[in-house]
Amino acid sequence: MFCNQCEQSFRGTGCVDAPGVCGKDEDVQSLQEMLLYGLKGMSAYAHHARRLGATDPAVDEFIERALFATMTNVNFDLGAMLDLNMECGAINFKVMEMLDKAHVSNYGQPRPATVKEGTIAGPGILVTGHDMKFLENLLAACEGTGVNVYTHGEMLPAHMYPKLGDHPNLVGNYGDAWQKQRREFAAFPGPVVANTNCILIPDDRYADRTYTIPPVAVPGGIVLDESDLSPIVEKALACPPCEDNIVSESTIGFHHSVIATQLDAILAGVTSGQIRRFFVIGGCDGAEPGRNYFSDYAQAVPDDCFILTLGCGKYRIRKHDYGTHLGLPRLLDMGQCNDAYGAVKVALALSEATGLGVNDLPLTLVISWFEQKAVAVLLTLLHLGIQNITIGPKPPAFVTPNVFAVLQEKFNLKLTGEDGKVECDAVMAG
Repeated sequence: MFCNQCEQSFRGTGCVDAPGVCGKDEDVQSLQEMLLYGLKGMSAYAHHARRLGATDPAVDEFIERALFATMTNVNFDLGAMLDLNMECGAINFKVMEMLDKAHVSNYGQPRPATVKEGTIAGPGILVTGHDMKFLENLLAACEGTGVNVYTHGEMLPAHMYPKLGDHPNLVGNYGDAWQKQRREFAAFPGPVVANTNCILIPDDRYADRTYTIPPVAVPGGIVLDESDLSPIVEKALACPPCEDNIVSESTIGFHHSVIATQLDAILAGVTSGQIRRFFVIGGCDGAEPGRNYFSDYAQAVPDDCFILTLGCGKYRIRKHDYGTHLGLPRLLDMGQCNDAYGAVKVALALSEATGLGVNDLPLTLVISWFEQKAVAVLLTLLHLGIQNITIGPKPPAFVTPNVFAVLQEKFNLKLTGEDGKVECDAVMAG
């Protein structure tokens, strides 16, 4: 790139021949990148909300203003850039709240649901992503056709909404996390459709039956027009049918409103010492195999504690049987990554009921780190003043040591270690 102010070549962290002349340094660049990633994640949530009829002019105004602040030679002030990042967290909280309300108003009050994992005999379509509006449209297109619809990845929480979960054509969930798509999509006999991010470029085994909706697209994939979904229904009928192969069942749907109905019992458990701690373990997961930190951590959580999980990070921990405590599953699946709003709501409700500050609650946040929506959610948590969050397993590549030091000083932000069990034991001992 070329710096318009000092007229020197520029490689992202400063001018090559005249560093500092234009005021552009790696810490400013770091905060700009953090803001851009946060805006991308927030825009994904705002897009889903808009498709459900929910908008807010204040959100649009902030996105425009924040993007303007990242332009060349506009903002060189570290304090101002940090303030914009915190404001991004505040606006993202508003967006997640807007999307949460839109989901409930369109699809009904969430409730716990038992979901069949696997397939049943007959033609099927597999849906991955986050977009509930697309699933609603697809289910309507499948009515009367005999085509079954399965959720995959972050579409699993659809089953907790009555209008979607009770639809006769939505029959179960197939597969695991997004990073296992190539193996799982190749094994699924029918068409697969991705309605948001977290799609892998398909290989030859299933490229001709891979569908997307805008703005998602992959080489060789077929972009659907949502006004007419008959092509994917016809493709499902032309493909080999699924076999009868239900491998397990899972319980999901512990939306913040569901947990709120148990608040009195939870508070009584905390007061009496029957509940020692809550752990939020989840987030946006990466693809590297062998990430045992989060599963080790979750399995080390004592029997008198609850685990709240959300996002695709839950796929690291959801297959283990954690049992029950006080009549509730110890692992409470709250939903998608945007349902981090729900975890915050639960924390705020506990804070209000106990009179303790959020940072004084018996609550630990251990969040896997991967992509833009994770940045938006983290900025929201920091905006709310939540301390002692652990992120990992790797530090964000775009965060410079100086910027990370500021976040550590202000919020005691920490990175995960090598052994999840050791760190969980340390939390309980401390």
